[in-house]
Amino acid sequence: MQLPIYDRTGAQVGTYELEPRELAPRINRQLLHDVVVMYQANLRQGTFRTKTRGEVAGTTKKMYRQKGTGNARAGSRRSGIRRGGGHIFAKRPRSFYYRLPRKALQAATRMALAARLLDGEVVIIDELAFSTPKTREMYAILKALGCAEQRLLIAIPQYDPHVYLSARNIDQVSIAPVSDLNAYSVLLPQRLLITREALDVFRARAAAASRDAAAAGAAAEAAV
Repeated sequence: MQLPIYDRTGAQVGTYELEPRELAPRINRQLLHDVVVMYQANLRQGTFRTKTRGEVAGTTKKMYRQKGTGNARAGSRRSGIRRGGGHIFAKRPRSFYYRLPRKALQAATRMALAARLLDGEVVIIDELAFSTPKTREMYAILKALGCAEQRLLIAIPQYDPHVYLSARNIDQVSIAPVSDLNAYSVLLPQRLLITREALDVFRARAAAASRDAAAAGAAAEAAV
């Protein structure tokens, strides 16, 4: 597919030839779901805590005699079935952290970018560089590209302090080097702005992963 390349003023200056199948032969939506759930679970703090009946304030005296009142038998006022009582299954601090296999995470990242390309939600810019941090200039570029006032991820080839400082204070805009991308960060924003060089780097990494997978498959067949 032919992807347009824009300059800082929003004018098209060329095209980028890329077939999404080069990044991911197929898009496994179940894998993408599992990976996104993993990243969301790992963001949870897990610092919640509630009290059991043994921890809430109150007397342990039996509320009334066992028989003869016509009421259901009852013990402590701190029982979990009474208002102001403790929780029957009290929550305790815990960690929600878990990790899927590394190759599955890498494959999901490639699938996520391929899916955004197929949906036309990726904007390619020829170059993104600043001599000094300029937030006003960065916002003007985003506005010219039609990416302003929306949730946006900017992907650059490597960490650039001037570009990072220019974008970090813009509302709903995040920025990351292409090596730090993951499926969750790619799928979360409404659009993705990526430089031509960053896309080249991502494409090379995807090609290397495909070669490694093919070599592993050939080795496995030879071993059989």
